[in-house]
Amino acid sequence: MKANTVYLGYDPRQDTAFQVARHSIASRTGPIKIIPLRLTHLTEILTRPIENRNGQLWCPISGAPMSTEFAISRFCVPFINLEGWALFADCDILCWSDIQELFDLADDKFAVMVVKHEWRKTMVGDVTVDGRMSLQKDQVALIKMDGQVQTMYARKNWSSVVLWNCDHPGNKRFTFENLNQWPGRDLHAFKWLNDDEIGELPQHWNWLINVTPGKPEAKGIWHYTLGTPTFAGYEHQPYSEQWLAEYERLRFTKV
Repeated sequence: MKANTVYLGYDPRQDTAFQVARHSIASRTGPIKIIPLRLTHLTEILTRPIENRNGQLWCPISGAPMSTEFAISRFCVPFINLEGWALFADCDILCWSDIQELFDLADDKFAVMVVKHEWRKTMVGDVTVDGRMSLQKDQVALIKMDGQVQTMYARKNWSSVVLWNCDHPGNKRFTFENLNQWPGRDLHAFKWLNDDEIGELPQHWNWLINVTPGKPEAKGIWHYTLGTPTFAGYEHQPYSEQWLAEYERLRFTKV
């Protein structure tokens, strides 16, 4: 499957992260469209309410905070890209490989393909997170980036890098009503799909920096899910040097 379009989550607070993510993909890949998912461009598709409560985005439908503007916008991809395969990724990533290698993994029997992170035994900060617990029973919150609260839910981070098969019948079941009326936890869990319609990608295509156990290789996608070095307190986290080196390469190409 020839790589065609990449949609990157966009939040004005993370514009530099977006620029670095885009550069890291474009500089290692042949011609490809890289499109930011800006909320201001999605008003005809994404009509669900979003509030701002004391500097924190809030989803009234979910009854939960949103750490970024692209918390829900990622699910607009199959309504924008009506056929073929497309990639969504959060903007706080560093891509090490030709993105064509990821598109080459596309398997038409799946509606989406993701790295299936297992949070049940993962330690983040001082909190042990059980990704299988129901958010309706327990609210588990962590602080990330610039003091944003993020909630934990089933299949946490699966939706942060998604190969979308926009032609798949499973995604044709996904409606505007689902997009705009379901709580975020159901969207992030791909509740409109059967389990066997969710394919699995190798872990290196969404390696969660400082979360995934072990040492990442310089391949695939590194995801700085807790915060890129642009946020205070994350400037000198492990693996910040590699992200900052990409930022310098971006600055050099702009000169």
